[in-house]
Amino acid sequence: MKLLVVGASYRTAPVATLEQLAVAPADLTRMLDRLVAQPYVTEAVLVSTCNRVEVYAAVSGFHGGLGDICAVLAEQAGCQPAALANNLYVHFDAAAVDHVFRVAAGLDSMVVGEAQILGQLRDAYHWATGTDTAGRLLHELMQQALRVGKRAHAETGIDRAGQSVVTAALDLAAELLDGDLNGRPALVVGAGAMGSLGVATLARLGAGPLTVTNRGADRAVRLAESYGAAAVPIAELTSALSTVDIVVAATASTEAVLTRDVVGRALADRDPERGPLVLLDLAVPRDVEPGVADLPGVEVIDIDRMAAMIADGPAAADAAAVERIVVGEVDGFLTWLRGADVAPTVAALRGRADDVVTAELRRLAQRRPDLSDDQRAEVARTVHRVVQRLLHQPTVRVRQLAAEPGGDQYAALLRELFDLQVPQTSPVDTVPDIVDTADVPRFGGTDSDVPPFGGTVADIPPTGGER
Repeated sequence: MKLLVVGASYRTAPVATLEQLAVAPADLTRMLDRLVAQPYVTEAVLVSTCNRVEVYAAVSGFHGGLGDICAVLAEQAGCQPAALANNLYVHFDAAAVDHVFRVAAGLDSMVVGEAQILGQLRDAYHWATGTDTAGRLLHELMQQALRVGKRAHAETGIDRAGQSVVTAALDLAAELLDGDLNGRPALVVGAGAMGSLGVATLARLGAGPLTVTNRGADRAVRLAESYGAAAVPIAELTSALSTVDIVVAATASTEAVLTRDVVGRALADRDPERGPLVLLDLAVPRDVEPGVADLPGVEVIDIDRMAAMIADGPAAADAAAVERIVVGEVDGFLTWLRGADVAPTVAALRGRADDVVTAELRRLAQRRPDLSDDQRAEVARTVHRVVQRLLHQPTVRVRQLAAEPGGDQYAALLRELFDLQVPQTSPVDTVPDIVDTADVPRFGGTDSDVPPFGGTVADIPPTGGER
């Protein structure tokens, strides 16, 4: 079984593409079921945040798994797979482990070191566990990734060096409002995790008075009460906008909440001497309609703008320390993975030996019916003992060798030498095309030709290529 990561993030795709790929919580179960229903995909975890959509999968083959996952993502985005080729990245085997651990440690986040992604990975893992799409391989991967993320935040200063996405966005907002948010009235639209973080961060920075609105009024009231803020019905959104300087929009709506019409009417009632109305759009899909940015007196900070403006780096020493943690943890996981790969082969070898012993003892019973029960039992114990001693050292050694780089060859040699049949998961005879071969050429070779790989779908060479 192989590990494969296929995804898109703020690094490879514009917000418009991330919006197409984004999976709402109500659709997560359907998407996970769709993924594991594919012929080459046996396990799946789906991560969908405002900055990334990624599939972590256990697959029975690189080519087939890639084709299956790309097809499901393209279906979600409502386009042909070829349209996503330059936006989707691919990580295979060791590169997949490295990527997942880097994500968990906050090294791949828009704001390096932010801790939100760790909670989002935990939620994605729990969801996959609840829908029974995470098996042994992904259970181990996700548990180790969460542990790596905790180590990174506990053992280094990456927490202090990094910022949350909300803090970074508000820092940008402050630059547009004379450098200080203290005493600036603010509105938070949405009462989910991001909305809650927005209220907490605004309160910490001294912004106020604070107002919260949400489609579910009860949640808005509870959140507002926690921070001494006011809650207003979503129907009064236009009126609320006219009284504030900062808006944090972070809903789970599939349609824009802050439309050009709504914001335009709010601006008509707002004193322009107060400076610009700064809208922080932290949602995917976007909460702020694209045309709003063209209105005079409005500044929109969305994911695309943040990606262009935020400096990526915590202190070099902290980043280097986290990198060292990731490297060590990746090596440890790959050692476990190589050992796990050889285990079924060792079990098959011992099973073959037991079958041979059982067959020979049956023949002995037929040829020597004069043996007593005690004698037959003693012979059986002796033969089993001899076989176990013969197998003990080779099986211990092959486990040790399998844990070393290139160790997967030993399991293959055992299967070849003893003609062992080790069950494979989801065997299929053909590899489905990702798209029409005229659009995206297929990789030339077999799955055994694919090294630990990290790149985009478009990087996969045509037939005859070297990868």
